Amino acid sequence: MIPVEEAQARVLEAAKPTGVELIMLADAHGRTLAEPIIARRTQPPADMSAMDGYALRAADAAAASANLKVIGESPAGRPFTGTVGEGQAVRIFTGGEVPAGSDSIVLQEDVDRDGDTVRLNEAAELGRHIRRAGLDFRSGETTIPAGTVMTPGQLSLAAGMNIVWVRAARRPRVAILATGDEIKLPGDELAPGQIIGSSGLGIAAYVRDCGGEPLMLDVAKDDEGALISAARQAAGCDILVTLGGASVGDHDLVQSALAKEGLDVDFWRIAMRPGKPLMFGALGGQMVLGLPGNPVSTMVCAHLFLGPAIRHMLGREDTAPPATYARLKTPMSANDRRQDYVRARMTAEQEHGFAVEPFRVQDSSMMSVYAAANALIVRPPHTEAAEIGDLVQVLPLDFI
Repeated sequence: MIPVEEAQARVLEAAKPTGVELIMLADAHGRTLAEPIIARRTQPPADMSAMDGYALRAADAAAASANLKVIGESPAGRPFTGTVGEGQAVRIFTGGEVPAGSDSIVLQEDVDRDGDTVRLNEAAELGRHIRRAGLDFRSGETTIPAGTVMTPGQLSLAAGMNIVWVRAARRPRVAILATGDEIKLPGDELAPGQIIGSSGLGIAAYVRDCGGEPLMLDVAKDDEGALISAARQAAGCDILVTLGGASVGDHDLVQSALAKEGLDVDFWRIAMRPGKPLMFGALGGQMVLGLPGNPVSTMVCAHLFLGPAIRHMLGREDTAPPATYARLKTPMSANDRRQDYVRARMTAEQEHGFAVEPFRVQDSSMMSVYAAANALIVRPPHTEAAEIGDLVQVLPLDFI
């Protein structure tokens, strides 16, 4: 068995970039930028008013009782084309371009208007209520760096920069192959001894959340020919993920079947719980990740190995799930030689940061516990017993 950290390092080393594709900005939500986005325009393109009011020269309005002549207006989209001179003002609206010659805005509620004359009730202040050209961004500036996962706010920003197309990392294609004579799909009739294969849908959703593109293959029976046929359906995918059957029992045929297709196994046992029988290797130019069959083991291993591999292939810097620390709400016993990932609930506490409580039952078949968990407590090999209030390392499960 190899340590978790070594296994993770080997997986990341094998995870190669997927390449770049040109996509429309409208399709870029959740995609990872392969190249930075550079502004194609300046925003605001000119000095703009931040308020409804009057554009004027601050020197003419140093006193609250000043009277000025209104010579025009500047609504958004229809700038005033003249110049504001001494003793003059222009009616201006939010988003309107500040006329030449003016250097301040007085709010409309701070003046009294009578025909073409306004009397100020407040003194003007130089530059007040003016949004300067380029306040948001300037043409030629790099505003969104490569490696960014595009959010709604960043999409809006890019649209404002007049961006139509962006270069994004191609989403890794991940084939998901559930194996086993006992596995049926949700909605199927179950014969004695059969179970619903629940992990496939969860892994597919996880792949999407990480930025990948899942391909669900048909369930493969415990037969080498069936496994080979199913694996061939994954041709063209970047990663083949198998669920179950990757150990060396009499009915665990994934390794032997794929070996006939040229599988080169890097490792297949890790010193961790849950998830010891995890297999990793290469089949041609394709990564192969054989996840354990127990559903909790499947999801924990995906969190530790599959997600980081996908993010690494996308060129993201946040490949590994971030660790934090929390105080225990219940004691924990000493650990053995395997690194343990304990399903738990983490909560925020005002005085002490985060607190975490492990679930009482940690059976790797219990998806109800995993679904209720929002964190994994990391217990390194040979860790001593921990008491209430002790700090423990925690991996949040909602990290994407």
